[in-house]
Amino acid sequence: MIISGTWGATLAVWCISLSETGEYPPTMADLRKRVLAHRGWLHILEAGQGEDTEASVLVTLGFSASRIAALAAEAASNGTTIETELLHSGATTEDAYYRAVARFFRLPFMERIDPQTVVDLDGLDTQLVQPLQVRLTYPNRAPQIAMVPRAEKLPEFAAFLARKPALRDGLVITTPSALRAAVWEAGSARRVRRAATDLFDMQPHLSARIITTGTQGLVAGSMLTALAAICIAMPAILLPLLHITITLLYFACLALRMVALVEQRRQRRRAPALPQPVEEPLPVYSVMVAIYREADMVPQLVASLQRLEWPRSRLDIKIVCERDDAETLAALDAQKLPPHFEVVKVPPYHPRTKPKALAYALAAARGEFLAIYDAEDRPHPGQLMEAYRRFRSSGPELACLQAPLIISNVDENHISALFAMEYAALFRGLLPMLSRYRMPLPLGGTSNHFRTAVLRRVGGWDPFNVTEDADLGLRLYRLGYRSETLRCQTLEEAPVSRAVWIGQRTRWFKGWLQTWLVMTRNPLLTARQMGWRAMLVFHLLIGGMLFSALLHPLILVLFIKALLLLAHTPLAEMGMLTLGLMLMDGLNVIASYLVFLGLGMGSMIGLEKLKVGRRWIAVPMHWMMSSYAAWRAVNELRTNPFFWKKTPHRPARTARAGEASAAPGEWMRSTSVQRLRKALRQALRFMLSLLNQERWRGALRRT
Repeated sequence: MIISGTWGATLAVWCISLSETGEYPPTMADLRKRVLAHRGWLHILEAGQGEDTEASVLVTLGFSASRIAALAAEAASNGTTIETELLHSGATTEDAYYRAVARFFRLPFMERIDPQTVVDLDGLDTQLVQPLQVRLTYPNRAPQIAMVPRAEKLPEFAAFLARKPALRDGLVITTPSALRAAVWEAGSARRVRRAATDLFDMQPHLSARIITTGTQGLVAGSMLTALAAICIAMPAILLPLLHITITLLYFACLALRMVALVEQRRQRRRAPALPQPVEEPLPVYSVMVAIYREADMVPQLVASLQRLEWPRSRLDIKIVCERDDAETLAALDAQKLPPHFEVVKVPPYHPRTKPKALAYALAAARGEFLAIYDAEDRPHPGQLMEAYRRFRSSGPELACLQAPLIISNVDENHISALFAMEYAALFRGLLPMLSRYRMPLPLGGTSNHFRTAVLRRVGGWDPFNVTEDADLGLRLYRLGYRSETLRCQTLEEAPVSRAVWIGQRTRWFKGWLQTWLVMTRNPLLTARQMGWRAMLVFHLLIGGMLFSALLHPLILVLFIKALLLLAHTPLAEMGMLTLGLMLMDGLNVIASYLVFLGLGMGSMIGLEKLKVGRRWIAVPMHWMMSSYAAWRAVNELRTNPFFWKKTPHRPARTARAGEASAAPGEWMRSTSVQRLRKALRQALRFMLSLLNQERWRGALRRT
């Protein structure tokens, strides 16, 4: 390396001159002269890679040459800078590093920036993505520039200060975290207002802020009035016709799941194609988790996110929390989060929903891709890598990937067991089938992976929709994008009490009803955007879930009525229409239960089935609870449409925080697994006894 030809050498000698004379060199010509006089620094400057200015600067700042050389190799592999790798390696803290830079330049260091000094100007949010500098204004003195210098630019900065030393009075050095914190606070009022209103202001036809349009109300009211009038005028004709219509619609809603059940059996014979590794530096991947009143979940959440297999210097994890949730914020502060974590505090603003909190934080997402998790999630460590490879091997129309959600407390009670079956049917049965046929996917509320640019382009999450996931998946499809499914799972725990289950399910049904109303505001436009096949699938999927849950008690009553009629009336005296309706009612009830069981149990692995045990007997109760929650949702849509019912969570039953699945110490104590262990022990004893008998027979033959 030729010292006089590098800016790194110039900075080194400039720093030496500070320590020797206590003066700032007046010109760059003097600096170059001093380079030639300090060839003793040559071995330090050569610690970088060739002419790498950044490595030379960091060695000059006092870091060991061997450490910088190792970090340079990591930076080359990850496509980052040595400085970024250094700050994420744990070798130093942000505060210590930027204090050292300020000390070298004899500039003030600002540990915290007063948000009142930051003016919320256009473009301020760019500093959330790449914090470089911000202007600080004061009422009684000259403004200052708070800057975050980069190592690779420090030689240029040194030259600038050498030419214009008078500007030093207006400069302070700060950290990226301090700058971002000030920018978050300074623009919080504007940002939270836009998070709540942007989708409605720009694309009102896609927002659930208006529950029903005037046209929808007129059509629904006219149909109900006409139906009631005809029932009163001609009950003998209309009631059987209404019975036939309801029966056929109910069966049509089940048909989509029947197709998924058949398709599931076909797919078992096919080996899934795995995405190929991509030979290029990994991009920045953002991960966002919206939490509220989840202080107990914070240690498990942080441990789960720490297990994600992705370079720390390329991870951008944002934990989004309400500003007035002091308990959860205190729990996060106690964790001493590493540099790739950031806590985003959302100001109170209506509606208080998860999608509004996510929309608030979206402006600061640095990643090319973005994943969403919930507080109770334990994602597979390789999930980000699988999603990245799928995105890279697919076209730009692939906007979202949904990971399967798997319930880990299957064997806790009948509620968790049936919840696990339902999740298995949806995430490992129905959604993969829809993905293969390029149909719209109503996303789950977590473990969604997006192309960040596409997510912003379509308007992000609707803050007024309480199932923002299903709404966003359908909106992506109608705007020309696709969603697919992943193989790497995310583990969750299901609710175990009826009150929690019904509260959560009521919110889900209310959100699905909101989504259905948004999609049917202009049915012809939606059909043109989605295509008629996809539109039909949407109605069978979203409308079908609502319709079947709401009308299941009626179908069950009709079936019981048919059984009573059959018990007291000979078949010869029954008309063909009556027999046909009886048959359809019975088919609907039995198919409801059998399809639920077949698709759910068929998507599970053997251990899950073993844990379910005989709890599948409670399927009829599950349907009745769903119906109750659906009717509650209809009423709540009228009385409290944007209320987000918070689902309480608890830490998973794990013995080791380092595992992504339920710990062996827990599931090994479950009743079902104890039976399996006992059976295996008995089988082993039987095999050993046979082996001993063969040995004795061999010995007798030899004698």
